[in-house]
Amino acid sequence: MIVSVLQENLAKSLNTVTKAVDSNPPLPVLANVLLETEDSRLKLSATNLEMSISVWIGAKVEQAGSITLPAKTFSELVNNLSRERVDLRLDASTHTVHVRCGIQSSNVRGIDADEFPPINHNEGADLYLEGKTLREMIVQTAFAAAREQNRPILTGVYMQLEGNVLTMAAADGYRLAVRTAELEENFGERQDMVIPAKAMSEIARIAEDDQEVGISLPKQRNSVTVFMPNILISSQLLEGRFPDFASIIPRSYATSTVMYTSDLLTVCQRAEIFARDNANSANLHVKPALNPGEPAEVLIVGKSAERGDSEGMLDASAEGEPLDISFNIKYLIEVLRVVKEERVVFQSNGPENPGVLRPENREDFTHVIMPMSK
Repeated sequence: MIVSVLQENLAKSLNTVTKAVDSNPPLPVLANVLLETEDSRLKLSATNLEMSISVWIGAKVEQAGSITLPAKTFSELVNNLSRERVDLRLDASTHTVHVRCGIQSSNVRGIDADEFPPINHNEGADLYLEGKTLREMIVQTAFAAAREQNRPILTGVYMQLEGNVLTMAAADGYRLAVRTAELEENFGERQDMVIPAKAMSEIARIAEDDQEVGISLPKQRNSVTVFMPNILISSQLLEGRFPDFASIIPRSYATSTVMYTSDLLTVCQRAEIFARDNANSANLHVKPALNPGEPAEVLIVGKSAERGDSEGMLDASAEGEPLDISFNIKYLIEVLRVVKEERVVFQSNGPENPGVLRPENREDFTHVIMPMSK
């Protein structure tokens, strides 16, 4: 293999594909990136057997070939090269690639490409979305997925197509995030799948706002493929039944409060400094106005028996019953960071019931947080 590429293109593509490389893979070759020529392009691929990423970049190919190189070593080397042409020349007898960029040269030893597991991306997209919409939907749900493997199905993002509505949801047993979007095409009866949150987060990281992104729906293979310009990302689906999250979302409320998103986030961040010592538990106090036209009183309190406390008052409007409820303040902070609207609505049926947070004047994003005992 003899091929030449631009350093910035090679560095960017390596940064993309290496996200599919685990730190402690079960096989040595899975710590490598596969390089193979395809016509006048260089294809780079990586996989951890659950998620696979392939990227194509323009190249001058003098001699076709393929090799796998250690992902970390090769990526660090390329990122430290000057922004010039990079020449790669493979010595097939020793599985060594000679890397030259300007007056700098290095040799990187790899593993034969035949030992790399086959990467099978699905063919053809069934669903198309704007990159901006897809990114927002993932960002506003994936953060709520479980980190632990106690219930593997909860480590994924649930994706449902029904008619012309796409729904994404994630939950970890203590919170639930749901986001919907209307599509131009009608897909008829309900289709659903659960995609690992890690794979979804990588898709959101790579997708660009002005791109059209294609998604293949699972057919014979239990996997999904996302199509972007010169990039394919495939992921195995999680097996199991995702909880019936619709039944968790309250339909009526005793207290409804409207607050400025940035103000609420700031006050929660201050409260969290002290709430860390109390299992991240902080209190939300809502006192609706006694008379029309008067402001409501909203107070966020975080306390530490050893380090002190923080009390933050907010400008807000509120209707209904007074409320005194405890939440994991980190969960509130995480959802507020993905809300782009100026104001949010918080609603609750009392201290023993889940709270619901939504952007004001929007019905396509709902976040449910379970209360904590005082």
